[in-house]
Amino acid sequence: MSYLDDLFSVAGKTALVTGAATGIGRMAATGLVKAGATVMIASRKGEDCIKVAEELNGLGAPGRAEGFAGDVSSEAGIAALVGEVKARADRLHILVNNAGVSWGAPLESFPYHAWAKVFGVNVTAVFHLTRELLPLLEAAASDEDPARVINLGSVMGTQPLADDAYSYTASKAAVHHLTRTLALEFAGRRITVNAFAPGPFQSRMTAFATATEEQARHVGSHVPIGRIGAPDDIAGATLYLCSRAGSYVTGAILPIDGGQSVQHGLTLFKE
Repeated sequence: MSYLDDLFSVAGKTALVTGAATGIGRMAATGLVKAGATVMIASRKGEDCIKVAEELNGLGAPGRAEGFAGDVSSEAGIAALVGEVKARADRLHILVNNAGVSWGAPLESFPYHAWAKVFGVNVTAVFHLTRELLPLLEAAASDEDPARVINLGSVMGTQPLADDAYSYTASKAAVHHLTRTLALEFAGRRITVNAFAPGPFQSRMTAFATATEEQARHVGSHVPIGRIGAPDDIAGATLYLCSRAGSYVTGAILPIDGGQSVQHGLTLFKE
């Protein structure tokens, strides 16, 4: 194995990616499978997860995938998902808390229940699922190769930007803070905890704005780098944080946003 392959290898590792039937979760799962990991793909729609796993297993990659239903929107759903994971693995090297929901409505009509729904999946589930899987994460962890947790945040959690998704943007800021908190608490357990803060990518959640290539180009024109994110952008970041290359990184909120997190539009002296 070359130095580069060894540094970024996840071969032989076992991962769980929630909400991985579509979008960013699928991009992360694909990267892990292509790099040799065994990846459990779980979301509310189990049939979709099974189909995605079959497609990934058809790539001829060194890793493999298995898909099944997993609903993180309730305590009972999280318990059932944990049971499914424990039935399949006695240790977990990688947990990607990707499952998420959003809600958009004007300020004047934004519904009360949209806060509980969004925070329940985007924040509460991240905490409880991670806590319930701690025994498996600790079983996989070592000083040389910590277990890894990646939470899905958002550029909307770093910038005061709502776009009518008030509970979503607040929930992602909470994910970022929870990530830092758990990173400190888990360091002694030999588990790193980091978060992605993506900008626009094509996904089911952003389909209203990125479904067509024309729409994607339009949204990308507002990004400093000039495009929306691509699958390899997520795969590369995932492999970095989950391999030996990222073993000393914890508590980081990694912007994968083409420069949006530093885009401010302010000028002082220049026109």
